[in-house]
Amino acid sequence: MKTVLVTGSNGLLGQKLTEKVLKDGGVNLVATSKGENRYPVKEGYQYAEMDILNPAEVKAVIEQYKPDAIIHTAAMTNVDTCEDEKELAYALNVEAVATLISLSEEHNIQLVHLSTDFIFDGKKGPYDELAAPNPLSYYGETKLKAEELIKNSSAKWAILRTIIVYGIVSDMSRSNIVLWAKGALEKGNPLNIVNDQWRMPTLAEDLADICLLAVKHDAHGVYNASGKDMMSIAELVARVADFWKLDKSLINEISAETLNQTAKRPKRTGFILDKAMTELNYHPHSFEEGLEILDKQIKERNQSVH
Repeated sequence: MKTVLVTGSNGLLGQKLTEKVLKDGGVNLVATSKGENRYPVKEGYQYAEMDILNPAEVKAVIEQYKPDAIIHTAAMTNVDTCEDEKELAYALNVEAVATLISLSEEHNIQLVHLSTDFIFDGKKGPYDELAAPNPLSYYGETKLKAEELIKNSSAKWAILRTIIVYGIVSDMSRSNIVLWAKGALEKGNPLNIVNDQWRMPTLAEDLADICLLAVKHDAHGVYNASGKDMMSIAELVARVADFWKLDKSLINEISAETLNQTAKRPKRTGFILDKAMTELNYHPHSFEEGLEILDKQIKERNQSVH
């Protein structure tokens, strides 16, 4: 049985990976994150505190647990924060990856790395795995730089590129667009939502799936790993409203230019998923199926709280 070490295990994807391994088995899981374990179940896997910005600590943990594969989910993903805090973004999104690459080379570990649609400029989406990148933001630049380091290494590697991940876990450090929109609409808050950016939102469970499929298949190369439905951000929020029967008249559609965001965003990304579907047997849910899964989880959580 393979030993799989996950970085960023306290994040949304990290917790979904723990959940999936506990449910399906198949690998020995070593969950790692900065600070204490936030996943509610503490049995059935190992947890190690690990700050990916501390190379000595990373080396010690990897040499202690000797993983066959590392699934690297930890990153700085807030696009505007990356623009404002470039040094930290570079440390988290590039230098930490360099540390993992050298350890993966040294110990013959498969490195499964999470990347993003923001390496593209959004002029020609949806993209296949061979499309030429051209990031518009510092976040995109750091993620592209990490990809280049990985591709130029002698490590066994797979890069999984994804788009807008949504889902719910018991201890959320940050929200995501689906939960945010649902919460705001339930409170009756009017929302300004851009209608000139298109994405393919990804259910966290689906992304956890493909991470483990990449390990199982010893995947090598770049794979697109998003949801399968393309929509504008405004349509995404409208579909959230429809699903939970919330008031769509609260949604005010605007153009991205009026937002004055620190970082530029690509207009139309989206991915062609054929390679992941064919080679890794990846089958993401539709957006509405994803919302159904989410709805069920929210109800289960509310029941366990009361």
